Amino acid sequence: MKREAEENDVLMIGGHAFTSRFILGSGKYDLSLIRAAVSDAGAQMITLALRRANSDGKDNILDYIPEGVTLLPNTSGARNAEEAVRIARLARELGCGDFVKIEVIRDSKYLLPDNYETIRATETLANEGFVVMPYMYPDLNAARDLVNAGAASIMPLAAPIGSNKGLATREFIQILVDEIELPVIVDAGIGRPSQACEAMEMGAAAVMANTAIATAGDIPAMARAFKQAIEAGRAAYLAGLGRVLAKGGSASSPLTGFLEE
Repeated sequence: MKREAEENDVLMIGGHAFTSRFILGSGKYDLSLIRAAVSDAGAQMITLALRRANSDGKDNILDYIPEGVTLLPNTSGARNAEEAVRIARLARELGCGDFVKIEVIRDSKYLLPDNYETIRATETLANEGFVVMPYMYPDLNAARDLVNAGAASIMPLAAPIGSNKGLATREFIQILVDEIELPVIVDAGIGRPSQACEAMEMGAAAVMANTAIATAGDIPAMARAFKQAIEAGRAAYLAGLGRVLAKGGSASSPLTGFLEE
């Protein structure tokens, strides 16, 4: 039964089905490496900043993304809900589709998202037919408000964006996984494949990574490593992780039948 569940396992976001649970960020890549990274990651969704798609020069990111990959434009640079809404509308006018990742960041030091303004932007854009995937600080009350505002998923940060520090907010993300019925996509701060695997073992629906891959020595190889780690973590979650003892040990074989007996 569990093998069948794994084989039929898909990620549903806004009525769209994805077989990959790895969302690839594109913010720090040399554009010439994006196609290889997408291919080796097996990614079916990739984020992009509007400024990289709205270019009159030759370096337009849209020219480098393979066909069939869902575009997830983000509202990078928005400091309030109004700016985020304006960026999302512009992205749709440019042909980036209806998916949008809401990022509202006023804090220039730690780059933490403004949950309140994010909720406001989510409600406006959901009412306009966008598939809204908000980046947020992992707070249960804010997550519930995002659900009520019409979000298609929630994307809590694991650690400050670009830090590669891993699951610093692990306990709070677990609360969201346990309490929120929308897909919980761990975003920002994941630095290693092992950390992505752990997030998936916790029950996260997907992982988004950018800096960890873009700053790796071998970008395609790291993209493959993340892909495999995410798949392994998901498989482990579906299989059901083994128990953890509070104390002491438990022999893996019965302590009977010794040679001297």
